Amino acid sequence: MKPTEILSHEHRIIEQVLDCLDKMAEECRSAGALDERAARDAIAFFRNFADRCHHGKEETHLFPAMEARGFPRDGGPTGVMLYEHEQGRACVRGMEEAVEAAAAGDPAAQARFVDHATRYVDLLREHIRKEDHCLFAMANQLFGDSDQQQLLDAFTRVEAEDMGAGTHERYLAIANALADRFGVARAAAEADAHRHACCGH
Repeated sequence: MKPTEILSHEHRIIEQVLDCLDKMAEECRSAGALDERAARDAIAFFRNFADRCHHGKEETHLFPAMEARGFPRDGGPTGVMLYEHEQGRACVRGMEEAVEAAAAGDPAAQARFVDHATRYVDLLREHIRKEDHCLFAMANQLFGDSDQQQLLDAFTRVEAEDMGAGTHERYLAIANALADRFGVARAAAEADAHRHACCGH
């Protein structure tokens, strides 16, 4: 398996939770009610799985490897991806800042939560599309077998050392519980079939 395949499988799990967040925001908008536990679970998933684990692999290993092969960061594809990662973090912070008051029924906080959630969903869906269809293809053209293996080894270290044992199972369980709560199909089962799909074993 190539490193970019690992990242693509992680994208499917992230998309599953984005679909849940989209439904959560619509429920908040239409019913004036926010499921606080579900919102906090989604925020924890995006902060730890999507950002710390998935984006961590890209920012610490994939992007620098591409830049070392001649891809510029300033004005180049990795620079765009890094900028979008920062935009996503701002949206997650915005959701977290609004969630308590939104769950308590504050209409202004609910509007803020919905706004940040909607922007995050739109941002990450497009971001994932760019990576899956453009950036990862570029990376696979750049890297030979030894480069691919070095990245795989680095990804394993991220999972084992940065995230720790049990992280994969914990966030996969969150993703699936959210899918069940919001009636979203589980993509995670397919990704979990690959031993290194994410933060895992």
